[in-house]
Amino acid sequence: MRVVDDVAVPVPGVGEVLVKVGAAGVNFADVMQTRGTYDGGPAVPYVAGFEGAGEVVALGADVGGVEVGARVIGTGAGAFAEYVVMAADGVAPVPEGWRDEEALGLVLNWATALAALKPLGQVRAGDTVLVHAAAGAVGQAAVRMAKHYGATVIGTASGEKHEVVRGLGADQVVDYRTSDIAKEVLRLTGGRGVDVVLESVGGETFAKRLEVARRVTGKVVVYGVAGGEASVSNWELNFKHQVHVIGLHIGVLSQQAPDLYAELMAELSRLISIGVYPPGEPTVYDLADGPKALAELEARATVGKIALKP
Repeated sequence: MRVVDDVAVPVPGVGEVLVKVGAAGVNFADVMQTRGTYDGGPAVPYVAGFEGAGEVVALGADVGGVEVGARVIGTGAGAFAEYVVMAADGVAPVPEGWRDEEALGLVLNWATALAALKPLGQVRAGDTVLVHAAAGAVGQAAVRMAKHYGATVIGTASGEKHEVVRGLGADQVVDYRTSDIAKEVLRLTGGRGVDVVLESVGGETFAKRLEVARRVTGKVVVYGVAGGEASVSNWELNFKHQVHVIGLHIGVLSQQAPDLYAELMAELSRLISIGVYPPGEPTVYDLADGPKALAELEARATVGKIALKP
């Protein structure tokens, strides 16, 4: 990947807005795109990135509810750039008093964590929630919210990140590099298992995630595949893992269940107003250092959100 300066400023189409990017969010999906493992592409060469915050500078046809000059956070192909086009009905206002980089994650990381916990995971006070990659952007949001909703939280993270996860409110933190997560989580829950598993890893460890969910009522919400593909058979669901396995992609949720997505955004606004959702504190890189940022994210050397500044 490299920075180029000969790309034309995009033009917003029907129902779209043009945003001058103040900060772009870096997500593991960006790593997957560079490896060719993200569903649907992209084909190279392409402008990377799909999350950004900044100022609306132009409107396409048939746009209502968004004005030029508004500061918004949203998604659109090619966000690792000075300008990006976004769907007008998919942007949200940058919270009052927040910088652009502090709002990154609102429509992706926090919305994903909330969807996994509440409408899909149906977490209630007294439940136990297992959050994988708890030091990451979605993981940190999930820990904060699960504690707010009254759950006991077990997080997984490498040893050097445990203090960060505990600082978010996690009751227990397990080192995925040195511990058998299934055995440790079952020990911590007295063999009962957890009520909700937030699963973003996949790969060879996926079956272990199913083992720790409480039989019959436990829910495993899958929103990432950082460790590669994994599968579970109908035989296993019948005889071995009697749990609920729920798929989540926040982009599909916003398109296919817009009313539910609107409820998520309303709840996030409430969480911001009461301080459960504070301004983000991302690690900020220059746009030219985008390849370095992606490499460090892939190596799991980062904590929390990562941002690029054009």
